[in-house]
Amino acid sequence: MRDVLNKWGKEKTAFVFLIDFECKKPLCWKLDDATAPFKINFQGIRNFKGENELGSFSNLSLIKYPISLDAYKAKFDKVIAELTYGNSFLVNLTASTPIEIDLSLEEIFYRVHSKYSCWLKGEFVCFSPETFISIKNGHIYSYPMKGTIDATITNARELLLNDQKEIAEHATIVDLIRNDLSLVAENVTVSKFRFYEEIKTQAGIIGQISSEIMGSLPSNYHEQIGDILFKLLPAGSISGAPKPKTVEIIQKVEQDERGYYTGVAGYFDGENLDSCVLIRYIEANKMYRSGGGITFQSNLVDEYKEMIDKVYVPIF
Repeated sequence: MRDVLNKWGKEKTAFVFLIDFECKKPLCWKLDDATAPFKINFQGIRNFKGENELGSFSNLSLIKYPISLDAYKAKFDKVIAELTYGNSFLVNLTASTPIEIDLSLEEIFYRVHSKYSCWLKGEFVCFSPETFISIKNGHIYSYPMKGTIDATITNARELLLNDQKEIAEHATIVDLIRNDLSLVAENVTVSKFRFYEEIKTQAGIIGQISSEIMGSLPSNYHEQIGDILFKLLPAGSISGAPKPKTVEIIQKVEQDERGYYTGVAGYFDGENLDSCVLIRYIEANKMYRSGGGITFQSNLVDEYKEMIDKVYVPIF
């Protein structure tokens, strides 16, 4: 698919793309392909026609059945052991949570309020708040998101911004993404470091921390769109550092392919590109996948709670 995207980029043909975490089953379609089974709504950019005719929906019922703390601890302890051996500094550990919800995946897609939403027929729905990369006017940007808190807690913003574990984890990922962008761009800088945002969900408000990293692309970047994407995968925020060894640890501990979960999706309009990391993700079997970054400073109960708190749907 890399060569196809390079070709379409050179021709300045608009397209959408979907790449799984393992890069085993990437897919792409021209933006005007009305037969595509993959739909996106990226801040108003859509690859389908027609308005949502499903109507409003209130009082959404979402019931979670997370794995036990003991089951999570077994995975957590394996990650801590790898950190102790010095094989990684940060590992993104994820788990699946069975859920009950009143809507189909397609109905969820049409109703969510999210920066990025996408739906692959028969496979998944995703409503991601996290940008993978965006390209605007010859510059490339990434916005790694690390750090989450219940925004209703008193002084939530200050607590999250001053949390030493979160500071260290975020700095590690920012450094990783800065190095990644340096593979494809010049003059890479951290233009905004650790800014706070809030996301509304059906159960309340979540606070999160992001940073902005940017660099300058060569004038013919559109001819290398496929190369740029694949050089940066997988996304650092949902793998860890150092990336190659950490991906091996993830595969050993999770013992299951992630597939499109924590992969990336996006579009190219002929000049500019926008894409997201596929988090906040529900599979066709109603399994909700979520997780977080584990470091030496991680607390088992806190990480378990964060994994569960990230099981939400932004329909309100």
